[in-house]
Amino acid sequence: MEDYKYILFFNQFGINTIDQVGGKNASLGEIYNQLKPIGVNIPNGFAVTAAGYRLFRKKNNLENSLDEILNQLDTKQYSNLSEVGEKARNLILSGTIPDEVRAEISAAYRSLSKQSDIYNLDVAVRSSATAEDLPTASFAGQMQSFLNISGENQLLDAVHRCYVSLFTDRAIKYRHDMGFTKLDIAISVGIQQMVRSDKAASGVAFTIDPDTGFQNTIIINSCWGLGENIVQGTVTPDEWMIFKPTLEDTKLKPIIKKHCGRKEFTMIYAEKNEETTFENTIVNITTTVEKQNQFSLNDKEVIELAQWCTKIEKHYKKPMDIEWAKDGLNNQLYIVQARPETIHGKFQKKVREIYSLTETGTIITQGIALGDKIATGKARILHSPLEGNQLLEGEILVTDMTNPDWDPIMKKAAAIITNKGGRTSHAAIVARELGTVAVVGCGDATNLIKNGQQITVCCAEGKVGKIYDGKLNWEITEHDFSQLSMPETAPMFILADPERAFELSNYPNKGVGLMRMEFAISNSIKIHPLPLCEPDKITDQNINDQISELTKGYDDGKKYFIDKLAEAVSIVAAAFYPKEVIVRMSDFKSNEYANLIGGKYFEPEEENPMIGFRGASRYYSNFYREGFALECAAMKKVRNEMGFHNVKLMIPFCRTVEEGEKVLAEMATNQLVQGEDGLEVYVMIEIPSNVILADEFASIFDGFSIGSNDLTQLTLGLDRDSTLISDLFSEQNPAVKKLIRETILAAKRNNIKVGLCGQAPSDIPEFAQFLVEQGIDSISFNPDAIIKGIENILKTEKKNMVRP
Repeated sequence: MEDYKYILFFNQFGINTIDQVGGKNASLGEIYNQLKPIGVNIPNGFAVTAAGYRLFRKKNNLENSLDEILNQLDTKQYSNLSEVGEKARNLILSGTIPDEVRAEISAAYRSLSKQSDIYNLDVAVRSSATAEDLPTASFAGQMQSFLNISGENQLLDAVHRCYVSLFTDRAIKYRHDMGFTKLDIAISVGIQQMVRSDKAASGVAFTIDPDTGFQNTIIINSCWGLGENIVQGTVTPDEWMIFKPTLEDTKLKPIIKKHCGRKEFTMIYAEKNEETTFENTIVNITTTVEKQNQFSLNDKEVIELAQWCTKIEKHYKKPMDIEWAKDGLNNQLYIVQARPETIHGKFQKKVREIYSLTETGTIITQGIALGDKIATGKARILHSPLEGNQLLEGEILVTDMTNPDWDPIMKKAAAIITNKGGRTSHAAIVARELGTVAVVGCGDATNLIKNGQQITVCCAEGKVGKIYDGKLNWEITEHDFSQLSMPETAPMFILADPERAFELSNYPNKGVGLMRMEFAISNSIKIHPLPLCEPDKITDQNINDQISELTKGYDDGKKYFIDKLAEAVSIVAAAFYPKEVIVRMSDFKSNEYANLIGGKYFEPEEENPMIGFRGASRYYSNFYREGFALECAAMKKVRNEMGFHNVKLMIPFCRTVEEGEKVLAEMATNQLVQGEDGLEVYVMIEIPSNVILADEFASIFDGFSIGSNDLTQLTLGLDRDSTLISDLFSEQNPAVKKLIRETILAAKRNNIKVGLCGQAPSDIPEFAQFLVEQGIDSISFNPDAIIKGIENILKTEKKNMVRP
């Protein structure tokens, strides 16, 4: 290897050389030297060092002139940012790269081409600032990169442009925002062999959930062609969620969720000719409908990529933001960038503000929610960052997509809405850094929202962000659990929406005492299970079209139901792993089942569905047996194929012991055998007969969960939805408390677990005291009530000086 003064190849530097090659290049050198030997593929390359850039400034006598220009910047309002930036860029552009630096770049490029056995090798040319990718800040997207560069002249032009990009408006402002103005920030340029992802796919990966900071998952985004489309937010990518703890077990399936994105565009190489310059080497074409509906990676590739991500995270000992690419010529995967994740990697909050709407409204459109807050204001539709002056204080930015040119504008917005982009797009990354409410990937926001329209942007309802018409009211509840200790009585969650599971797992808890399967069916699946088993019974073409659209990509509708239900449950199981998650089998009433797509063709009309054909009675009936088999298949997949043995199952509304036996037999027929691989099956105690025959129920079930709402209703013989007698509904009623006491005693006699699900223990301290004094094992709370519930439990346990 030649003796270079301004060039270092990847095998010559690592993470401790940021001052010489910048953060981005230092990380590439680190991976090349430390992780490539253990199987992580990374293309070779070299860096033009910061010393080369400093020589460029010195030889062109730019130092004093550059300082004079930058000192003119209005650092309060940034009113002259564009003017100052343009002057600085023109000054850098007027310089020429010193001969000694040019000669070394050309020699190193020829050497890299020779190593690859390719004349005029295609390379990626990326800026790498010497303060870049520090744990406290990410310069990602602040400076320029150039793809598909070939030939010495194109390469030298691209390197010069990287020097210029150190003074883009956004880079200048970002340095001021992050307090780096006093540092001697220089720029290195990385030159790396291109991966031919224009003929395959590429994307980004996070070794932490970027929205919640949940650390046991890897999120991978992918699109066809070059990955710039994801970073820029031009496309809605494919997404996979992988569970780290089961990633290395070849017998288990670690992918817990996957979503086929629209992938609207594909970035490919432009045809090269004499007119081609470094600025027009790539083009964006519309993705064919066929490829839009295909996943851009297969499961095996996703798992391999996730395993590499884990290796990178373990090496760096911190969450990482990784860019990867698949070569369409050799079908190999490669890592092309890695940097620390800069939002959730910094800390885990112990004080949380919970936003919740206090009224409903008309949904205009929806997309991917960023964060968990709510904002309202007038919509301002902008088509270009040049229109940024139109955005007034307190207005909501609505646009097609964003790139780093939008950064100064985004900082003024009360909220951000885009048509395009996924969770790793530019808009998403900046919104997280700013703490701004944002909904990306809406598809049609700029058409459906009117300029000046008052709207409310809500990210407080899970992963789906909703844009409502008008100004809606909301409340903010602060939860401080920094000093909260864990009581002996286990506090658990009542959980419906799987999308909140990662966030809620950070709260003090002992798991999930009740996961409602109905929410997953109505929100993720949306189709009644029986039309998927007997599609010929549906004669309405509109309903058939709805089913076809939802099950697109599936040859068998039953597999769609199984996969989607397993996905929803596995997300919750992963979030709380290895704590127990008790999943209640479906407990829709017949009128609620009828509201599912296709349900009206199967469900009976009942006078009183509340005490009609629901719960256990359905499972073994000829009417619903096939539907229950799909539920069982999904739970079998979650436990046996995905490895979530922390999932327990629970049977609702089981009127008789004989019914319980029939349900357990039906489950066994569907290969869910009680006791096999530690499978426990609980029963809901919500009917007086459950209490009267508690010992008999305990002989066939592994645990009790008291459903205080139904038990109160059926004990007192009242309709809890009737306002005429609502004053009589009370879990504090002596008859109800006597049945609860008897249930707990029966559980103790039979040495099985007993818990209670309901709002009362958080609302009524005396009721919590009663449950703790009776020796209940767990109390499950709705998410908004768990902190108050724990406080009530702790007060009682302290008062009683810890129960026996």
